[in-house]
Amino acid sequence: MNSYADRSPLECHEVECAGNREEAMDARAWISAYAEKLGTSVPTEEEWDVILDLAGEAAHSSKRVAAPLACWLAARAGVGPERAIELAREVRADD
Repeated sequence: MNSYADRSPLECHEVECAGNREEAMDARAWISAYAEKLGTSVPTEEEWDVILDLAGEAAHSSKRVAAPLACWLAARAGVGPERAIELAREVRADD
């Protein structure tokens, strides 16, 4: 099976990609469990909002696949969420 990133929107309906929504964890519970596996803390409320703003900025400034990749790039670069969103907004402003 292809990864989610390889699927077209027609191939990847919400139900198919996310599994059964009735059985799925809510986002905060999933992030909490994932953070525990990674050995780190969950984002604060403020970080949560800024990270979602960063993802939204990337998704709305290009294709939505840019959202998780922008967050990953910021983390890989060691850039905090507040600065990451500032830089993301500069990319749009530079166009």
